[in-house]
Amino acid sequence: MTDPWSRAGMTSAPGRTASRHGPPAPGSVQAGQPDLARDLAGLSTVEGLVPDGDLFAVPVRLGPSGAATAAPTGLPVVGADLTSAAIDWKQVAMYRTLASTRLTAAVNARIGLSESGQQELGRTIILELLDAAAQEDIAAGRQPWTPGQHQRLAVAVHDSLFGLGRLQPLVDDPQIENIEINGCDNVLLEDTDGRLRRGPAVAESDEELQDFLAFLGSRVSNGRPFSPAQPRLHLRLAGGARLAATSWITPRPSVVIRRHRLRVVRLKELVQREMLTEVTADFLAAAVRAKRSIVVSGAQGAGKTTLVRALCAELDPWERIGTFETEYELFLHELTDQHRRVVAWEARPGSGERGPDGRQTGEVTLDDCLYDSFRFNLSRQIVGEVRGREVLAMLKAMQSGAGSISTTHAASASGAIQKLVTCALEAGPQVTVGYAERAVAEHIDLIVQVRLDNMPTPDGAPRRDRYVEEVIAVHPGEDGPARTQVFRPGPGGALPGILPDDYRDLVGHGFDLEGFHRGGRR
Repeated sequence: MTDPWSRAGMTSAPGRTASRHGPPAPGSVQAGQPDLARDLAGLSTVEGLVPDGDLFAVPVRLGPSGAATAAPTGLPVVGADLTSAAIDWKQVAMYRTLASTRLTAAVNARIGLSESGQQELGRTIILELLDAAAQEDIAAGRQPWTPGQHQRLAVAVHDSLFGLGRLQPLVDDPQIENIEINGCDNVLLEDTDGRLRRGPAVAESDEELQDFLAFLGSRVSNGRPFSPAQPRLHLRLAGGARLAATSWITPRPSVVIRRHRLRVVRLKELVQREMLTEVTADFLAAAVRAKRSIVVSGAQGAGKTTLVRALCAELDPWERIGTFETEYELFLHELTDQHRRVVAWEARPGSGERGPDGRQTGEVTLDDCLYDSFRFNLSRQIVGEVRGREVLAMLKAMQSGAGSISTTHAASASGAIQKLVTCALEAGPQVTVGYAERAVAEHIDLIVQVRLDNMPTPDGAPRRDRYVEEVIAVHPGEDGPARTQVFRPGPGGALPGILPDDYRDLVGHGFDLEGFHRGGRR
């Protein structure tokens, strides 16, 4: 089989163009070929994106490396396969820019070209550029690339143009769950078993990292800017990962990529992983089937989204549900064997100045999506993560009594109640403390607290341990939301506590009441 990234896999090769050693010599460009000497001139001074609306515009900066701080010590370093030390990343940036320019022109001339067609066209352009450079090296008496070098460079340019560039090998590694970046050369990886280790540099400088993040934001279908004027970026990536980045308001660019490895997961699997006990899983499964509204709370990276996916797996596959997220993370609409009737909404940020209504042009909020959803014949509305005013959409979904499920960040189940009240108050002056407390008390049934512990392994490496620590039932009380500990914190996990009388009807939904009274441990 022909290697798609080898020169043998090309259908044609143009005349001499750019050498990998720099711009071609004067007069080396054949008639009919673009003036690549002109294209290459000034690459070291590119600042930000080329013209707006250019899907394939790739920002690069090839100047000196920015200031760097020391990488964290005391952690193992990833293998050489991820460091890609043999690749010249300045060359990658150069050829990426050239390929981007040609590809944009070609796509503009072929309206309606599919995404796969664009990638195939991009692959051909990349190979043509590299083959032309190799031919020029041979003509000039210079040593050309070896087949292995040619292939590695071609793949790196393609990943940079269509994928995540130097981040791609990390995201593709099945062992890695989370990627933390604090500056281009300060990278920490969290494996699926919770172990932490150092990772390779992901850019030559912080400025190059900023530019590449801006490119990623420009490339998504609903374009998300990243610049000194808009220094925050939140993206969903191909394959279901989530990227959050900030810069200019932090000492160095800070990026976190969350990979949700457990996309198809059930509660029984989390029991096997010791994230919760059988009796806790049995109770929560019955609560989902009974359409009790649930909030999963916990620290960042505690496994809240994974638990929500497992809870949703208890739904009837034919139940028509809607999901509402700022960035897709649940991906229930892609799990067609488990969920066959899903409408997935994703909010869209606006751009430019705010209008008289306080909104930016093109902005679509979760509340907008939820408002529309009431005409989509849904039996259940699931609002993803609540970090701020999304709480109003969550409460509105829960008011329908359809058994909504959401997540939020909190240090305890009781703290989650106060967090949601605070988020509601931040939504605007029309929300009072009394309304916020009443809404939380009346429409949230259960809060499930997930704990994240950093535990050392026998060899001294840091490791993260996640488990359900507590489950409380929420009721209206005289002085705000009242709470009952259905599962209380215990040594190593949640233990059965007090079951409110109005939860005994869960027996009709498969709840093992006798098992609850017998108790259980993680």
